[in-house]
Amino acid sequence: MASVSANFLCAVRLPNQMMLCKSLRLATVGWRSTSRLTTSRFQISCAAKKETVDKVCEIVRKQLALPADKEITPQTTFTDLGADSLDTVEIVMGLEEEFDITVQEDNQDNISCIQEAADLIEQLVANKS
Repeated sequence: MASVSANFLCAVRLPNQMMLCKSLRLATVGWRSTSRLTTSRFQISCAAKKETVDKVCEIVRKQLALPADKEITPQTTFTDLGADSLDTVEIVMGLEEEFDITVQEDNQDNISCIQEAADLIEQLVANKS
């Protein structure tokens, strides 16, 4: 049995028959053999640019008045940093202002960590141009 799932995938066929990943949030492929108990899985993730992630970290640090020595990684969630729902709304407003984008309310619910915010920003900026 084979399965494939993807959140966002956009690929372009190149002349030499290779595929180019233009934007990929997360893809997971798995297969299982019924004749024996082996399972193989691999995961591909093309993350937002480092500059975007760093800028999101800077904005979150400022909005939550975090000390400079507080470690923030792309996987850090806003709740890990002590943010409540109002803080999260203010973070999104700061991101909208900084990147000159508009985050729809349904997209706001999908942002829970730094990486998700950076990925969404890059997607919205790309769609804008």
